[in-house]
Amino acid sequence: MKVAVVGTGYVGLVTGTCFAESGNDVVCVDNNPAKIDLLNAGGIPIYEPGLTELVQKNRKEGRLAFTTDLAAAVQGARLTFIGVGTPQSDAGDADLSAVWAVTKAIAAALKSLPPAGPGARVVVVKSTVPVGTNARVAAILAENGCPHVDAASNPEFLKEGAAIEDFMKPDRVVVGVRHPAVADVLKELYAPFLRTERPFLVMSPESSEMTKYAANAMLATKISFINEMANLCDKLNADINDVRRGIGHDQRIGFQFLFPGPGYGGSCFPKDIRAILGMGRAVGQNLHLMQSVDDVNEAQKQVLFRKVSHYFGDDLAGKTLAVWGLAFKPRTDDIREAPALTLIDALLAAGVHVRVHDSEAMANVKTIYGDKITYCDRPYGALEGADGLAIVTEWAEFRNPDFEVMKRLLKTPVIFDGRNIYDEKTMASHGFTYYAIGRGRRE
Repeated sequence: MKVAVVGTGYVGLVTGTCFAESGNDVVCVDNNPAKIDLLNAGGIPIYEPGLTELVQKNRKEGRLAFTTDLAAAVQGARLTFIGVGTPQSDAGDADLSAVWAVTKAIAAALKSLPPAGPGARVVVVKSTVPVGTNARVAAILAENGCPHVDAASNPEFLKEGAAIEDFMKPDRVVVGVRHPAVADVLKELYAPFLRTERPFLVMSPESSEMTKYAANAMLATKISFINEMANLCDKLNADINDVRRGIGHDQRIGFQFLFPGPGYGGSCFPKDIRAILGMGRAVGQNLHLMQSVDDVNEAQKQVLFRKVSHYFGDDLAGKTLAVWGLAFKPRTDDIREAPALTLIDALLAAGVHVRVHDSEAMANVKTIYGDKITYCDRPYGALEGADGLAIVTEWAEFRNPDFEVMKRLLKTPVIFDGRNIYDEKTMASHGFTYYAIGRGRRE
C-alpha cells in the first residue's frame, strides 16, 4: 500500500518507518529541509533504539523516502497520516495550528483528483488531538474541495525508548472511522502487526480521540498516586517499596507505573493532562482528579531539591552537586518537561555548581544551559569534586556502579536517589548517607 506520513518527529518517523518495514511504500514529509537532508543522508533527528537501523534498511530497499514536497507525496498515497506536533499552547490547551495547516495543504493537493468511493483516499490523524479534531479535519477537507476524501483517527500508544517494539507488537490498534470501508483499509494496513490476535478496535473518531487521552490520564494518575503515597511514607517512616509490593500483587492494581520518583515528564503526559483539562473547561466540566494529578506532579518535581537543601541547610550555596540522568526517562534524549531540568534550575538559583552526565541527552541540555553547568562524558567524571550525587533518570549504567570509586571521588558520600535504584543496606555498608523517595528518611 502507498502511504504518506506528514511530520518526521517522533510519531511520524516511527510510524512511517514501521509501515515501510512491513512492505508498504512510504514517503515521509517535513517542511524542514535540514531535517529531510539529514534523513536522506542516513541520519535521524531523534534518539530511539533500533530506529536508525530500520530507517537505513528501508531506504536502501526503496520502501522509505523523505521529501519536502507534500503535494507529490499525498497525491501518490492512498493513506496520508498526519503526525505533526500538537504542543501545549500558552492557555494550556493543545495547539492544533500545524494540524489545520497540513489538512489545508493536503486538500489543495488532492482536490484536482477524480472523486472515488469510501476508503479510496483517507487522511488519518495520528497526532494526539482533542476530541472533535477529526470532525474539523473532515470539514476542512470538504470546505477545500475534497468531500470525497475520508478522515479517520488512529491514536498512537508508543513509549519512547521502546517505540519500535510497541509499534510492531501493539497491545491494540484503535481506529476512529465514519464508514466501514475506511476501517477495512486500515485493518489491511495493520494486519502484519496483529497476527498474534491483538485486537483491532473500531469506534467513532470522537471515541478514539478520547481513548488516547484517557489512557495517558490513567497512567499519569498511577504515577502521581504512588508519588503521593511515597511522600506520606517518608513522613510515617514506612517504606514505599514494601507498600508497592503489597498493593501491586493485587491483580486489580498491578505493578506497571507504580514506581515512585521525581515526577513524570516527556512530550505526552504533561501536555495531555493539561489538554484534557482544557477539554473539560470547554464544556463546563471540572476534572478535579486530573487537576490533582497535574498539581501533585508539579510538586513532586521539587522533591529532590527539598532533600538536597534539607541536608546541606545554610551551607548549600557554593556546593557542587553531580546529577546523573537528564532525559525524562531512559533510552531517549527527550528532555521535554524533564524533572532533571527542574532540579538544575533550583540548584543554580541556590548558588550550587552543577556537574551532569547523561548518555544521550547532554547535547539537548546544553542548548538550554550553555556554560552554566559542567558536562561530563562519563558518570564518574561528574562525581569528581562534587559534594553529593542526585540520580534523576534510571539509566541501566547507573544500577551497578563501583561504590568504592564513587565514595573516593565524592567530597561528601551522600546520594539523593530519585529512582530508588539502590538498596539502603548496601549503601550503608559502603558508608553512604542515602536519601531515596518514600523510604522512610524524612527531609
